[in-house]
Amino acid sequence: MLLMTTYTGGCHCGKVRYEVDMELGSVLSCNCSHCGMKGLLLSFVPAGSFRLLSGEDALTEYRFNKKQIEHLFCSTCGVESFAYGMDKEANRIATINVRCLDNVDTAQLEVVPFDGKSY
Repeated sequence: MLLMTTYTGGCHCGKVRYEVDMELGSVLSCNCSHCGMKGLLLSFVPAGSFRLLSGEDALTEYRFNKKQIEHLFCSTCGVESFAYGMDKEANRIATINVRCLDNVDTAQLEVVPFDGKSY
């Protein structure tokens, strides 16, 4: 059984910092043109479980394809540590780049492939 844990994370330079309440089990590895190039490992939480602590003024937004996901990256170091989107029920979610969480060994996580190229 997984436990709800509060994780901290952020970008490479430290301007963007956040905390997120989540159960960290399996993570998604998407092969779309964006995620595949960046090597993102993703986990999804309700937007209310995510708290941006600093760096809102340092964020730059990028949208592509259907323009439904707010890919946010630090304008200083270029790291995308999280994004915003909607789930299938139209609830706002935060997409966490698990590689940007503090003290998480991604080699210990179950990685589930997702065929984003087909969307």
